[in-house]
Amino acid sequence: MTLWTAAEAAAATGGRATADWQVNGVSIDTRTLQPGDLFVALKAARDGHDFVAQALEKGAGAALVSQIPEGVSPDAPLLIVEDVQTGLEALGQAARARTEARVVGVTGSVGKTSTKEMLVNILEIHGKTHASVASYNNHWGVPLTLARMPRDTEFAVIEIGMNHPGEIAPLARQARPHVGLVTTVAAVHLEAFESVAGIAKEKAAIFEGLVPGGAAIVNADIEHADILRQYADEAGAGIVDFGRAASDYVLTGVVQKPDSVHATAGVDGKDISFDVQSAGTHFAMNALGALAACVELGVDLNDAITGLRNWSPVKGRGVREQISLAGGGQIELLDDSYNANPTSMEAALEVLAASQGMRRIAFLGDMKELGAQEIPMHAAMANVAAMTQMDQVHCIGPLMKALYDALPAEKRGLWFETSVEMAERLPELICTGDTVLAKGSLSMALARIVDGLREMGQGDALEP
Repeated sequence: MTLWTAAEAAAATGGRATADWQVNGVSIDTRTLQPGDLFVALKAARDGHDFVAQALEKGAGAALVSQIPEGVSPDAPLLIVEDVQTGLEALGQAARARTEARVVGVTGSVGKTSTKEMLVNILEIHGKTHASVASYNNHWGVPLTLARMPRDTEFAVIEIGMNHPGEIAPLARQARPHVGLVTTVAAVHLEAFESVAGIAKEKAAIFEGLVPGGAAIVNADIEHADILRQYADEAGAGIVDFGRAASDYVLTGVVQKPDSVHATAGVDGKDISFDVQSAGTHFAMNALGALAACVELGVDLNDAITGLRNWSPVKGRGVREQISLAGGGQIELLDDSYNANPTSMEAALEVLAASQGMRRIAFLGDMKELGAQEIPMHAAMANVAAMTQMDQVHCIGPLMKALYDALPAEKRGLWFETSVEMAERLPELICTGDTVLAKGSLSMALARIVDGLREMGQGDALEP
């Protein structure tokens, strides 16, 4: 199906098409570009104009540029605009305007991507659903997701993130969601914010983009829920809350199982229950927020609960794997290596604490962007309740040295500056029957620990 014609894209962006072309996708990376895509020559680490010729050689249907690149013919299929980023945003807004899709925007300090995937699993049963790929949630990820949205989309799930103040509101205005969901607010990106209250205000800015009469889904259990309610009220949104302290979707119980969680809740005076295919109370909370959002989008609650059963965590975000060791026996891996902050770190440790392994082993890497309190915040992880259930904790990175020093001697494993150094020692640190957690900020490359554990096995790890 044609996504954009030259005439449609030119009208949307105010640009000039050099030929009569049509495309069926949008790409910003020649490595993943598919034939027939519109290549967007963004300027990031490198100038995308340097790759236009390569994109066209790989079969791109056209390229969005601000000038004709060197080595590219003037009659090549191009869309020339004043600024490529602005052009991409205009394309995204045009795609949003031409569809009748019901849109949900998701933000939060923790749980954005898993909640987005839960929503997708529920909504795709009820209509053609479009969503952000991976964690495409920033100033180029949101307009790219919108620009890729087919005109016959019935539901759209747009993940919206931030690193600095003032980022969420303009992205929310581009997405114009019918429902805005804030999963939680926590001490993340404190380098750019003076306080967690400041982070709450930034997250609450998602409600500024709601369509008239839209719904704001608010986590009632967070410290600054009042800020979220205030912003939602100022936006004229209907407020729906979820959590233990909520009045709408009230979490009444969570039962941890080895690889899942069973939750109960009260909704409109009725008792409901649902299962989430990953251990952890935080996943039950995310699921309850997702259920509330789906109901606001017009999905029956029981149907939403049924759809939720199809969800399982994605790579690096809580996936469980059984790995058969080459010498015999098995270990269980909890791969939560994609990101980390104090809230998600504590949640991951709770999941490990509830596991049934003979030993509970954690490999923990630095938590980045915590600001001036980063050292004491790392050391404080030694005092979280789940830490009492750990058998051995191995620490990676200069910040995690603070946790290493704060740990009781009997729980203290090894400390190394990098994951590569730690990975070399894995064979002597892991025994059959262990349950192993890998958790850290993406830049700490805890995926190297995950890969090292898999390399200790025979054959492929089981898919989640």
